Amino acid sequence: MDEQIFILDKNKSLIELNEKEFISEKQFQELLEKYPKLIPGSQINPRNPRKWILISREFGVPDEEYGNNKWSLDHLFIDQDGIPTLIEVKRSTDTRIRREVVGQMLDYAANAVSYWSINEIRTKYEKYCDNNNLDPEIQIQELTENNNIEKFWELVDTNLKAGKIRMLFVADKIPKELQRIIEFLNEQMAPAEVLGVALKQFGNETIKILVPQVVGLTSSAQIKKGVKEYNKWTEETFYNELALKNGKIEVAVIKKIITHFENKITRFWFGEGKIHGSIIPVLDLPKKSYYLFAMWTYGKIEIYFQWNKNKKPFDKIEKRKELLQKLNTIENLNIPENKIDKRPSFPVKLLEKQSEFDKFVQVFDWFLNEI
Repeated sequence: MDEQIFILDKNKSLIELNEKEFISEKQFQELLEKYPKLIPGSQINPRNPRKWILISREFGVPDEEYGNNKWSLDHLFIDQDGIPTLIEVKRSTDTRIRREVVGQMLDYAANAVSYWSINEIRTKYEKYCDNNNLDPEIQIQELTENNNIEKFWELVDTNLKAGKIRMLFVADKIPKELQRIIEFLNEQMAPAEVLGVALKQFGNETIKILVPQVVGLTSSAQIKKGVKEYNKWTEETFYNELALKNGKIEVAVIKKIITHFENKITRFWFGEGKIHGSIIPVLDLPKKSYYLFAMWTYGKIEIYFQWNKNKKPFDKIEKRKELLQKLNTIENLNIPENKIDKRPSFPVKLLEKQSEFDKFVQVFDWFLNEI
């Protein structure tokens, strides 16, 4: 039986939305390409929600080394821990969704682990970014919150060779037969992960609602795979670690920075690094968010030229140079001009003097005003 969703709008009117079929598999695939968040990372790992970059659609899979591609995978995504995520999309009306799709996915996975090369994956990714006017390095940096691109690709290569991959079956409805197979495989396979995503669509002539639901995450599978808790830094844990690795000066300076900006921005974002903690002041606007800078538990402040270079008005090189010049008025700070597209950092201790602290916060008051 088709489901319904009801929306109670601000005028107390009840809007009825009925479940709708996807017109075609292609429409389904395009949705995932355009909106990767429809793969619900917070359901897959609530403690450390998965985030994604798309490597390519229609990624070829050979059945021998250096051979021609025999199959074509619908999507290849990679998450922030470098885990290749193979996605096969089917509509519930496709009779292959019950058993044939499982054999198809296992063919893809077995041969991908054996015959894909990291160079091929990188090349496909860079080509996809080029075709879609995306910066491949910034995509990875935003995904991982790390500036080490090579380390990320090394991690992808290590995971692939170890068979540490994720297989996702995505459909508007996951039949019970397929769900039982997914749950069985996910409990038995390690280090690989096998999951399904039922992506339902509700709508009328003007509104569309998409509701994803992960299947296959049984308690038994999570125990067998040793699901770990990752750090989600808080103000308390951040300051404790900062004091442990540095001292009272750094703690005092960062507390002053937070006090200065707390009523001027939307929120402070706390990082999820496994080793180093971070706090980032964020200004959320209707169409984009601005990340001002990052304060790290190892006692440095990182300036986000790179993350703001595609956002007005700092998409103009003159504006980034102006920001650079203002920052370099701080005593003993000398960021070179060739860093205005990157993420240079400096010790928090440089802001110990009140005069230098004032210069820093005034620079970012100006930054916010320019936005």
